[in-house]
Amino acid sequence: ILVSVQKKLPLMALSTTMAESFKELDTESSLGKALEMGCCIQSSLAKILAEFEIALECDVLQPLNKLSEEELPVILKRKKTLQKLISDWNAIKSRLNQVAKSSSNSTGAGAGPGASSAANKLEVLKEEEEEVKRKVEQCKDEYMADLYHFSTKEDSYASYFIKLLEIQAQYHRQSLGSLDSALAELKESKSQTEPLLAADTSVAGYYGVPLERHLKSLGREIALPIEACVMLLLNSGMREEGLFRLAAGASVLRKLKSSLASGSNTLEEFYSDPHAVAGGCQPLMTFELYNEWVKVASLKDVESRIQSLRDTCSCLPQESYNNLRYLIKFLAKLAEHQEVNKMTPSNIAIVLGPNLLWSEQNTGDPMQLDLASASSIQVVAVVEALIQNADSLFPGEVDFNISGM
Repeated sequence: ILVSVQKKLPLMALSTTMAESFKELDTESSLGKALEMGCCIQSSLAKILAEFEIALECDVLQPLNKLSEEELPVILKRKKTLQKLISDWNAIKSRLNQVAKSSSNSTGAGAGPGASSAANKLEVLKEEEEEVKRKVEQCKDEYMADLYHFSTKEDSYASYFIKLLEIQAQYHRQSLGSLDSALAELKESKSQTEPLLAADTSVAGYYGVPLERHLKSLGREIALPIEACVMLLLNSGMREEGLFRLAAGASVLRKLKSSLASGSNTLEEFYSDPHAVAGGCQPLMTFELYNEWVKVASLKDVESRIQSLRDTCSCLPQESYNNLRYLIKFLAKLAEHQEVNKMTPSNIAIVLGPNLLWSEQNTGDPMQLDLASASSIQVVAVVEALIQNADSLFPGEVDFNISGM
């Protein structure tokens, strides 16, 4: 019975809709978790409501229905019968008085057939009046007995209304308890998944968060913003003159970041502005190795520099190495079109160096650093050398046509 009642409730329909919705979402996403929790709590509320309706039916409505459909109708029927008998009794008494008066007049006028007939009629009416009177008394006794019997149950009937309030109170307590528990769990889950950094330095797990956390949360090897930039630039920006050197409008770059942060993989609207896409690249060369990279830049011997670059690359965390390799191989590919896009390895290093390498002391947005620091000779030299020796430092080919997006 409980299951049958529960299935018919609108809350169960809502729970079913939520269940169908969160199946289409990532179960680790905040919306997916909220829908899953919403599905469970609506189902729980439906069960509590179904239990309330069943208890209400059994403990309150059925006894009161018995009162209204069985006991009260008997009493009301008895009352109606008594009223009818009293009316009949009054009618007979009225007729009896008229006949008695008529009989008295006939007697005063002398004996005769008329006087005898009136006397007979009077006798019959007296008998009828006695019979109706007896019925009135009997019905009255039965009616009073019913009323006395009902009065003995008055406390019981009053208790049903008290039971009604108790059932309602229990229903609301259980519902509120379930809602409070679900809300607490949802808020705790949400607080655990909120970005660790301030909103102005990170965008929903894509910007300004540790690379390892970003890759693990999305199950990727290449960071989504980097791969998105590379894919779009390969599609439309490889021959764009002055790529990276023209700053994208703040609103366009913010729109790109928000699109990536939302998990969107339909970024065609940015194809027409590769400068905006280029602004999405993130730093990869770690603070810990900053001094090592700078030392490499000071080496004059070409072979020694390449070997030092290779050694320093090998010291990178695997996630950083994989992403740096991916990006440098792409930049080398970009430099192949330098006659058209004017992006030589040196030019690329000048404009992208601040995004790839800076000291831990300069923890602000590298694009906001002063020109002397952002375009230091060491940074340019290191990044330029990485691009020029991409094939040697990072053996093997990268198939940019295979995207995990």
